[in-house]
Amino acid sequence: MKVLITGANGQLGCTLRRILAAGGDEKKACIPHNGHYYYLSDVTRREGYPVYHVDVTDPEDIGRFVQDEEIDAIVNCAAFTDVEGAESQPEKAELLNAKAVEYLAEAMAATGGLLIHISTDYVFGGQTGNTPRQEDADSCPTGVYGATKLRGEQAVLASGCHYVILRTAWLYSLYGRNFLKTMLDLTASKPSLKVVFDQVGTPTFAGDLAGEIIRILEEGLYKGHSGIYHYSNEGVCSWYDFAKAIARCSGHTRCDIQPCHSDEFPSQVQRPPYSVLDKTKIKTVFGTRIPYWTDALQACLQDYSA
Repeated sequence: MKVLITGANGQLGCTLRRILAAGGDEKKACIPHNGHYYYLSDVTRREGYPVYHVDVTDPEDIGRFVQDEEIDAIVNCAAFTDVEGAESQPEKAELLNAKAVEYLAEAMAATGGLLIHISTDYVFGGQTGNTPRQEDADSCPTGVYGATKLRGEQAVLASGCHYVILRTAWLYSLYGRNFLKTMLDLTASKPSLKVVFDQVGTPTFAGDLAGEIIRILEEGLYKGHSGIYHYSNEGVCSWYDFAKAIARCSGHTRCDIQPCHSDEFPSQVQRPPYSVLDKTKIKTVFGTRIPYWTDALQACLQDYSA
């Protein structure tokens, strides 16, 4: 199988690269793994890590690459993920989160290929209650980011391609900007912090999500099972709980972390107050085993210090 990974220089893409290289040479644009070939693409550059230049906003460029390289599947990690920035740049968010997804789905529909597309808990932004969200729950995004990601999902469903949409939440890794890296910096340098306790969800270690993507591909689990699935680590916590765990596990215990309400940090976007995802479907259909969030955090931090 030949697989195109878009957004390969984002945090999930970088994590996929690291796992696929498995301690070997990460600095290749095409990485062989278990008899499969993964083509890493991005329009941005990461020094020393080559990528193919495939413009996901250009359907002709996508189609040409898919045809020339005989691509069987696409893993779409490309997205406009700046939740606040999407409010001031709605056209860019629409292009990357909806139109680009449509073009990738159409390319796979034309060849009979597979699209694995990464989506988000923000499609449920306006839901109330504290029941974990199932895949068929009513979507009700509250901002541009969630609305454009939902339209991306809808484009995949309308395309007729084989697909697996993976909704995730609170993603963190060794790469890019994320809550883990921010808290590591702040708890090491600040005497005290306030972190919101009235937004609840589950952190997701990108290493676990990346491993599941590779397993779905290489074991052929997607065959006959097109659909939307939820993936985050197991368990429930607030951002405050997550911050406390990061400080404890990293030894940054001198920082006094206190809980606060989200209205103490005004935002243009109404973030989901409860974004716990129900993972029953992915566990049932794919036999997925999902680590508990604190175990996943410890595994990530071990990688961080290695």
